Amino acid sequence: MMEKKQRVIQEYVPGKQLTLAHIIANPDEVLYSKLGLSQAGAIGILTLTPTETSIIAADIASKAADVDIGYLDRFTGSLVICGTVSNVDMAIQAINQFLSKNLKFELAEITRS
Repeated sequence: MMEKKQRVIQEYVPGKQLTLAHIIANPDEVLYSKLGLSQAGAIGILTLTPTETSIIAADIASKAADVDIGYLDRFTGSLVICGTVSNVDMAIQAINQFLSKNLKFELAEITRS
């Protein structure tokens, strides 16, 4: 019996969007180890399209606040930042403001857990 191979097709809708902006305050230590991140007070997670915008967002975040870039993938538009809750919040606010004002992006509401 032959196994069928599964295919995953990922599709992006053209547009300039910050589709996810989430802050995890005081995450469990297990989350840091599973993600391979150094412990900090918070983790910020963003997803952007076009995907290369994650590079711009990482630059803005690192200049706006004392945060570490935990993960950056220009092919999927994923960005993870780490730092204190207030610094992660400040960095994501700065990203939102720049993308909205300068690049005319549609923004996602910043959510928290």
